[in-house]
Amino acid sequence: MASQSQGVQQLLAAEKKAAEKVAEARKRKARRLKQAKDEAQAEIEKIRQDKEKSFKEYEAKYLGSQDDVAAKIKNDTYFKVTDMNKQVAQHKQKVIERVISLVQDIKPELHY
Repeated sequence: MASQSQGVQQLLAAEKKAAEKVAEARKRKARRLKQAKDEAQAEIEKIRQDKEKSFKEYEAKYLGSQDDVAAKIKNDTYFKVTDMNKQVAQHKQKVIERVISLVQDIKPELHY
């Protein structure tokens, strides 16, 4: 019986050792996964920053800064409004005369 008891004790000790090894392997795996995730996040952030930087360079090269765009739009709008005001001033009297002539030119007709 003593040998059976000793064998059971050895089996229990081996089982405990195996459980500890499995637990340690799981911890190592979890650490590796966390490390890989952190490295992937760092790489993603680096790529995002690189893309953002290249986009800003592209935008500055081809579109100019936002201030430049806003100034150009403001300038274009000013010239368009000025041009429209000139056209209004130029044609105002003709339009007034045309409207007055149409109002005064009454042709009585029967409507059926």
